[in-house]
This record gives sequence, C-alpha cells and structure tokens, in this order.
Amino acid sequence: MRRNVLIDAPSNLGLRPPAPGVVPGCYKLAGALREQGLLRRLGALEGGVVVPPRYGLGDWREGDGDFHAPAIAAYSVRLARRIQGHVRGGDFPVVLGGDCSILLGAVLALRRLGRYGVAYLDGHGDFRHPGNTDVSGPVGAAAGEGVAQITGRGQSDLTDIEGLGPYVRDEDVRLLGVRDADADQEELARLGISCTNVGEIRRRGPEAVAREALAHLQNSPLDGFWIHLDADVLDPSVMPAVDSPDPGGLFTGELRALLAPLAASPRCAGITVAIYDPDRDPDGSGAVLLADLLEGVFAQP
Repeated sequence: MRRNVLIDAPSNLGLRPPAPGVVPGCYKLAGALREQGLLRRLGALEGGVVVPPRYGLGDWREGDGDFHAPAIAAYSVRLARRIQGHVRGGDFPVVLGGDCSILLGAVLALRRLGRYGVAYLDGHGDFRHPGNTDVSGPVGAAAGEGVAQITGRGQSDLTDIEGLGPYVRDEDVRLLGVRDADADQEELARLGISCTNVGEIRRRGPEAVAREALAHLQNSPLDGFWIHLDADVLDPSVMPAVDSPDPGGLFTGELRALLAPLAASPRCAGITVAIYDPDRDPDGSGAVLLADLLEGVFAQP
C-alpha cells in the first residue's frame, strides 16, 4: 500500500503583493494545516520542508515578464527533486503550498519520470500567457499562469526547465471547477484543453465529472496523474481566505465528491494544495475546512 508523505512547499513567489509592502500570506498554509494535526490525520510520513527563496520584487516593472522567475525556476528544481524521490519510491506526496507556482516542481518531477496528466481544480483558468494579454491582462504573477506554463506557454525559463517542456500535454489536462464566466474558457476550448465549469459540474454531478476525467487520466498512454487543488475553487461563502474570492464556486460537499474518485485511483501520484491564506482567516475556519477535506479524501488507516 502506498504511503502518504507530507511535504511543505511554502513559496509565495508567484503572487502579487496584496498591498504595497505586504507579502502574500499563503506561505503560512502548510503551518496552519499542520496545526490541525494533518500529519497524524493523514497517517503520513514526514517529508520535511523545501524552503523557498525570499519574496521581493526589487526593481521589477510591468512588462518585465514574470517576477521572481529565476527564483521560481531554481525552487522548482529543488522541489522536483524531493517529489521525484518519493514518487519513484511508491509514496504519495501531499505537498502543502504556497501558491500555484509550486505545481511547476511537481510536474517537472513527473516529466522526468514519464508522461503524466494533471487534474487541475481551480476557480480560474490560470491560462494567462504572452499571447492572450488582451483578454487576461499582463503576465507577471506565475500563480495565475499555471495551466499555460505547464503546457509550455510562457517564458522559457519557467516553461522549459531542463529542456523538458511542455511538462504536460494539452490533452492530458483536466481543468475542473472554474467559474462559469471565466474568460479563459473560450481559448481553452479552441485548443482542446478540457475545462469543466461549476455550472456543468452541478448539471452532471461531481461524481460523473470525476469519472469522465478518470477515463483519460488513469489509462495508457499516461503513467499516472497529479491533482492540483487551489482553495479558490471553493465558493467564498465557505472559503473566503484566498487572494481572489470570486462568487460562484463549488461548495465543500461538491468538492469532496469531485476529489474522492480522483484520490482513490491507483494512478494518482500526489497532490499540491495552494492559495489558502491564513492572514485572511482570523478564526482559522479555513484551515479546519481544508484539513477535514484532506483527511476525508486522502487519509490512510
């Protein structure tokens, strides 16, 4: 039986400052979930911390590409090394962020090992890249460019680390839970990147949507798949402690029903959890929700 291993990846390098001179608080995500006893509740092994570089925009200006790009690339290599060792050894990494740029470390690790897909659970398309700035706005924050970057769109120092880009093929991404009005959906559909929004999940049922995603993700030619969970996939009525708490998200039971079949697949290689910000959660209820969700879906006896 595979063993859960808990790894902290507390990087906030991919997010813009929430206010001048303030660093994004999502780097506290891992600590907040560990305070909920997540290591014990998942029956997990201790995987340690991959310490990120310091946050600081320096003299970066709009138009300079992604800020922190060299630091994110170097961090991704270090995180990939940690994740790769555990996946190769048969463990199931539960990687606690941080922002969504930590996914680069996971997909780099998997790309070294073979061909893997990604189930990307997020309230947004995260498809900003230099070719669509008229729709999505300027590039800069890697956390809002995740699907674009893992499929090879964006600056090469992030999308082609070690010459291995794209880390994931377009047809091997399943984007689940975006808001119904998300502007990226038109381009994603044109490119053949599967994207299922909240309205469709509710019409068809989360279990059915998960089964359809699994029909591709757990079968050859893929060697397996990874789950990326951004807390903003949840509606702000239940999870307001994120940088973009847009209305119209999934509710907790819907997310659990979507996650459970994915997590149960023997072809699932691990999960990254991102964007929850304890600084925006004074009573800690968001940490309780996420810890309960992860225990309910990923705990081992």
